[in-house]
Amino acid sequence: MTIRHLTLGHSPDPDDAFMFYALARGKIDAGGWSFRHVLQDIQTLNERALRGELDITAVSIHAYPFVADKYALTTCGASMGDGYGPLVVTREPMGVEELRGKTIAIPGEKTTAFLALSLLLGPGTFKRTVVMFDRILDYVAGGKADAGLIIHEGQLTYMDHELHQVVDLGKWWKETTDLPLPLGGNCIRRTLGHDAMNEITGILQRSIEYGLQHRREAVEYALQYARDMGEHLADKFVGMYVNKWTIDYGDVGRRAVRELLCRGHSAGLIPDVGEIEFVGI
Repeated sequence: MTIRHLTLGHSPDPDDAFMFYALARGKIDAGGWSFRHVLQDIQTLNERALRGELDITAVSIHAYPFVADKYALTTCGASMGDGYGPLVVTREPMGVEELRGKTIAIPGEKTTAFLALSLLLGPGTFKRTVVMFDRILDYVAGGKADAGLIIHEGQLTYMDHELHQVVDLGKWWKETTDLPLPLGGNCIRRTLGHDAMNEITGILQRSIEYGLQHRREAVEYALQYARDMGEHLADKFVGMYVNKWTIDYGDVGRRAVRELLCRGHSAGLIPDVGEIEFVGI
């Protein structure tokens, strides 16, 4: 059998590690495909997707309209916050309205967290400075920005830095739309062809299902990427973002993606993505 090689980009975080544990450790049949895991932060992966560098990659939903000519979203691999999501934190308590005009440290301009915050406050109503996601808490605590936009494990550890939550963007989105907030997804290069795209998506889905069925061992594997988190918090974080939405967006998840991108386009923040293709069986 000829082995066909693919690059698979994802974040070095517990939820992504959990999803691809079975694939990384040979727990499932990869069907003649070989996957080289490329671990980088989501901002870097978004930038690489703009250049079409990886065969399969995690991508912020915010970034997807900019790469839709090169990639299709896979039906599996979504990170959805159903009533919870990225947080804005500050050194002193303040209201949401007070964020306007402030300098906010953000993890990237193509992250969904930044899109959601821009929809909440209004485009151009606050200043921003891009900071690596795992440095934002220290950056805000050290007085280098008025507020910080927190993703990944910072959502569970910000209180350790004596910071205060101003708004949970996933909760705001749920209250506004009655939908989960689609933060990230996996996308696959269109040039692989329809049949290969479907086959590969099926392999990714089986990896996610294996992790959920063998949760303890998958969490143990993911712990190596759990910055500032013990097993309990890592397991909690995985449970937040690897769930039924991750196996398949479903009708509600697909509607959430379309609603977010439609609102982003209406606000002048992203181009019109047109019809969104979800690849998978």
